[in-house]
Amino acid sequence: MSHLVNLLRKVGSGSLVLQIAVGIVAGVFLAMTAPAAASSVGVLGSLFVKALKAVAPILVFVIVASSIANQKKGGHTNMRSVITLYLVGTLMAALVAVTMSFLFPTTLTLVASEAGPTPPTGIGEVINTLLFKIVDNPVNALASGNFIGILAWAVALGISFQHAGETSKAFLADAANAVSFVVRLVIRTAPIGIFGLVANTVAATGFSALAGYSHLIVVLLASMGIIALVVNPIIAWFKIRRNPYPLVLTCLKVSGITAFFTRSSAANIPVNMDLCKRLDLNEDTYSVSIPLGATINMGGAAITITVMTLAAVHTLGIQVDIATALLLSLIASVSACGASGVAGGSLLLIPLACSLFGVPNDISMQVVAAGFIIGVIQDSAETALNSSTDVLFTAASELAVDAPAGEEKAASAS
Repeated sequence: MSHLVNLLRKVGSGSLVLQIAVGIVAGVFLAMTAPAAASSVGVLGSLFVKALKAVAPILVFVIVASSIANQKKGGHTNMRSVITLYLVGTLMAALVAVTMSFLFPTTLTLVASEAGPTPPTGIGEVINTLLFKIVDNPVNALASGNFIGILAWAVALGISFQHAGETSKAFLADAANAVSFVVRLVIRTAPIGIFGLVANTVAATGFSALAGYSHLIVVLLASMGIIALVVNPIIAWFKIRRNPYPLVLTCLKVSGITAFFTRSSAANIPVNMDLCKRLDLNEDTYSVSIPLGATINMGGAAITITVMTLAAVHTLGIQVDIATALLLSLIASVSACGASGVAGGSLLLIPLACSLFGVPNDISMQVVAAGFIIGVIQDSAETALNSSTDVLFTAASELAVDAPAGEEKAASAS
């Protein structure tokens, strides 16, 4: 029994990233050698994602409410700076996607579309949906994972509790600590969960189905890679005025890897909050910026919407001028902010962008169907970019003020 306890203690204190890497390799190996067994262990991945999605809403609610309620008068947060970086980063992602689509035009062999969810018909509908999410019933918001509604109620209650007694504030702080402890337990199971996700995904899809879309996948991944490794570091450098890559690589390694396999910004919120805590960031800031980023910081979604839309346009032989391309970048950026924080959320916004060029809805829905075919790669990379950028921009905003300890924080979190 003592040997088992020692083993568990060793595993619990080991490098989570290394354990996840082992889980990825083991999952691929199992899928290649025993596909039937790999499909069976997929339940481990489903349980892991389900657990993350279960704890994320209550984590956001109690931490935001507690942070605001216990915030000292005159306390400083960097939310304005973080939101500015979110919006600039999303717009830059759309512009990079436009540039890549012009340099390497993509055409599609359109497939028969299947009935599915109805996409929004205009920007007004996207904004209308967001407004109604804000005033959602708090119980329904928690049950459905509506993070905009959860944030709105948490902020309102947090402000109200600022005028409560110290006992009530202490209770909120204790509740936040208790939920955070549960979240840490869930995150420690990530290697097992990702092992199941990888094994099931590779066994179910393989890679042959993606061969016909190789050019489209390369353009998408190249655009996301440029944002992750070139544009985002430049943006971060303007804030922290020193080498941003230790922080960039830490965010990609810790947040990006998990997000790649969960394929859900919402499910990755607990992972990002844990990383922010390890980076010793201001909880008053990251408790709000991380769940908010899972909704509005959608650089990866902007890339997907732009590249897929221009692929449809090139396929139909429609000419695009610079002014229209810039307008597409703006529309893709605004639309991406309304993308759902779940797998495939950005694909349903493609018809909205396609309407700018007069692409018929039945054609644009075929493009959406093509998006689901490559979703195993596209959505994974998109979510990894979105989620890791949430932490990067939150950290950059704080380290711009607290400059001396930046690289040490990034190194310690690795």
